[in-house]
Amino acid sequence: MATHGIQGNLLEVTVVSCNKLKDTEWISRQDPYVCVEYGSNRSRTRTCTDGGKNPTFQEKFVYTLIEGLRELNVNVWNSNTIKHDDFIGSGKVQLAKALSQGFDDSTWPLQSKTGRHAGEVRLIIHYTSANKPAGSHGLAPQPYGAPQTSHYTAPPQHLSYPPPTSAAPYPPPGGYPTPSPYPSYPPNSGGYPPSPYPPQAAPYGQPYPPNPAYPPPPHGSHYPPPGPQYPGPYPPPY
Repeated sequence: MATHGIQGNLLEVTVVSCNKLKDTEWISRQDPYVCVEYGSNRSRTRTCTDGGKNPTFQEKFVYTLIEGLRELNVNVWNSNTIKHDDFIGSGKVQLAKALSQGFDDSTWPLQSKTGRHAGEVRLIIHYTSANKPAGSHGLAPQPYGAPQTSHYTAPPQHLSYPPPTSAAPYPPPGGYPTPSPYPSYPPNSGGYPPSPYPPQAAPYGQPYPPNPAYPPPPHGSHYPPPGPQYPGPYPPPY
């Protein structure tokens, strides 16, 4: 994870203890202390009197971070009252894990001046300005017993679903006329116009008028000549 922008942020370093230190005393127990360096800042723990090879310190120091400087230098010494202090070992502490995750609790190896193993030092490093993981910005858990609140928001219906149209294709009840039990043919009434066909023939008993348009039959007609005319009613009585 990226660790950009550390300039001016604070870093907390706790010197917890040392383990299996090289012993620089021949007769008595050694009195170790730890020096921590970050840039031009130097810090020193108290002297753990008679701490021997496994001294305990539990001391915290705060440093202002410098962009581009991501390691600490640690030096362990044995305190002497008469002569100069004895150098036990030194090591480098990388800050990459603390700067990316915000916390690092690790032991770091120490080396003597000749490059031999000289023990370990345990540090706890806190960096409160570390970048948060991608999933850490979620909702905070609700306390036990508190009513649970749903954070789901239903999408607007006008965006996701069309309005219901179940009533659109069908007319409301009663929209259709009530069917009649009688045929749907229109009644014969005087309101209809007269028929375009020619008028009906005259009733029986009325004589047809003579049709002068037809000429008399010519001679030589195939029809037989009319019979003798008899006065009186037709046909003559026998």
